[in-house]
Amino acid sequence: MAGHTNILGAESRPRFFAVAGGTAKLSPPPNRKGIAVRFAARSLSVMQKEGLVASSNGDTVWRLVSDEGAYLDGFDEAPCPLSFLTTGMVSSYMTELLALAEQRGIAIRDVTLVQDNFYTMKGSALKGTMTGGAKDIELEARIDSDADAEALRALVCDAVAASPLNGLMRGEKESLFTLTHHGRRVVPDKAKPVIGDVPDDPAKLIEGVEPATNTELIRRAGMSPLTEEATSSQGSSLAEEQDRVLHIRGICTLRDDGVKRIEQQLFNPHGSIFHYLCDEHGRAPDAASYIAAGIGFCFMTQLGRYAKIAKKDLAAYNIVQDVHFSLGGASGGTGQAGSADPVETHVYLHSSEDDEFARAALDMGEQTCFLHAFCRTDLKAKVRVVKA
Repeated sequence: MAGHTNILGAESRPRFFAVAGGTAKLSPPPNRKGIAVRFAARSLSVMQKEGLVASSNGDTVWRLVSDEGAYLDGFDEAPCPLSFLTTGMVSSYMTELLALAEQRGIAIRDVTLVQDNFYTMKGSALKGTMTGGAKDIELEARIDSDADAEALRALVCDAVAASPLNGLMRGEKESLFTLTHHGRRVVPDKAKPVIGDVPDDPAKLIEGVEPATNTELIRRAGMSPLTEEATSSQGSSLAEEQDRVLHIRGICTLRDDGVKRIEQQLFNPHGSIFHYLCDEHGRAPDAASYIAAGIGFCFMTQLGRYAKIAKKDLAAYNIVQDVHFSLGGASGGTGQAGSADPVETHVYLHSSEDDEFARAALDMGEQTCFLHAFCRTDLKAKVRVVKA
């Protein structure tokens, strides 16, 4: 069992909510491409994190939290970081697919998207060789329509390209960082720098925010099916040396009112099912907000994991992360493939260790982060269309 405090389990607030005060608490960065998202997050314990996310798509600021399962000695109080990106990704594809179908005059009676994401972790943390990786995704579209199979396949493939996330998935984008250790700016070692001002450490901003509403956005729904690919066990993801493949699935459908419902299943490491709501019109976090939260939470997990493996003190680790996407090629009317700038992350570490540890933590955090690997790897979607 985990040897640290279950902070999320003890608190009385809902796990996820629209934040009272909205953009007075947190505002998105200046919008330079079409969609701008700021994600500010703080560590609560070794694996539990709390964040606020603000998107230029709306005026609502959302509080999101993340935890890990037994494989990382977590308490499973909230979804793992990879869950958020898969949710945002499949939701974005759904948005573009529906917009494209309307533009092309393709009537769709029903549609379900099933997306599988795969990641790798290989090497030794202490030797500095451990590296996270991302693999091509698999996307199955189950569509009830009178359109022919060729038209439906073109629709799905073009929706993938039109998604703003296309800008991070295609090509190779190296993420940018600043590093602050105990309130002092530290020049990173390998990490490429963010040019410009550094925001304040967000810990005090995030602490104690209150809900404006009690809408249920995300809920746990038992354990994922146990498959033969599962290799995890208690604390297995904390091993100093690793060679494993991770697999997470997102299943996206639509409510009658157009809000997207996503069921996330975690096959390896074996973890929980979570049900999400996603919406581009303010009734739940939008796809870009979930994507940004996934990247930020995943990077933070790697910071905490590296410190634990290296047996170094890391009392707190917080971030402010900005992501800039284009509008969707279909939903935003650009007619272009989605694009994005490199992810920009300001890192704030609080540790009794020296600055060399801070630099190593940043570099290993980036090197082992599955979702920064996603950004720096040229990936494709393997599309399958099934006529319902």
